[in-house]
Amino acid sequence: MSISVKEVSGISEQEADERRKTPDYLDQLEAEAIYIMREVAGQFERPALLFSGGKDSITLVRLAQKAFAPGKIPFPLVHVDTGHNFIEAINYRDELAESLGAKLVVRYVEDTIKAKGLKEQTGKNASRNWLQTFTLLDTIEEFEFDACIGGARRDEEKARAKERIFSFRDEFGQWDPKRQRPELWNLFNGRISKGENVRVFPISNWTELDVWAYLKREKIALPSIYFAHERELILRDGHLLNNTPVIEKDENDQIVTRTVRFRTVGDMTCTAAVESNAATLDEVIAEITVSRISERGETRIDDQQTEAAMEDRKKGGYF
Repeated sequence: MSISVKEVSGISEQEADERRKTPDYLDQLEAEAIYIMREVAGQFERPALLFSGGKDSITLVRLAQKAFAPGKIPFPLVHVDTGHNFIEAINYRDELAESLGAKLVVRYVEDTIKAKGLKEQTGKNASRNWLQTFTLLDTIEEFEFDACIGGARRDEEKARAKERIFSFRDEFGQWDPKRQRPELWNLFNGRISKGENVRVFPISNWTELDVWAYLKREKIALPSIYFAHERELILRDGHLLNNTPVIEKDENDQIVTRTVRFRTVGDMTCTAAVESNAATLDEVIAEITVSRISERGETRIDDQQTEAAMEDRKKGGYF
């Protein structure tokens, strides 16, 4: 059975021929990511793709579609739901999984808190981000996943810049940045012992701008939260947070209405919006082109708590 280029990517055979003659940088990034996806399928018995409904995981799903066409994506989509996620991302997650006929595994931080008697943060800037690690590690153990594919990129944050594409985790889910395997000539070592696993980052070498350019090229629909819209927000310490009951307000917070968009769609408690009038992909790309701050650096409050916030979380098993 054969499948046409148009069926996979939505482009004509003539356009595909032109791309083959003059491959651009997006073709090269795509080819690398597809190669990594296939390496995961070839080297591991129980891989999974971590999917949040955000732009990076949406890109991973498209790459997986291309890597394994005409078959279905050969591993489940897994989401660790904090209970504080944006509804737009959750709806997109469910609709995409259904349209693809993909298996969707959702596990809830709320259930982990109850089962393990975990203590949640309280007060200003309280977040469940640290607690996600417990749910993720429990999910890996439950399904015996030996590889988890994620959308982390090296341009996002300093700790992520240290990661290999195949990032080894020990039997406790811990990451040691000083004990990483060499990846010379794109040779990836996925050999692990029982209980260990590997986190895999196929778009490590992409930038935020690359992701947006790829989404535009592939004509992929995205959650509306990524584009400019009017929203009621909490103005706190210069950050614009979604006005939601899960965020505990104090006397210094102001409730404002602004035209904003979100550069990332993580947990509502620690993901800030940016004021923007960018309502189309082209306008978003133009806006990012002149930005000098990464999306996490500008909008993720949890990463700004300490210089090593992300690295500390990753060492403990965070994705």
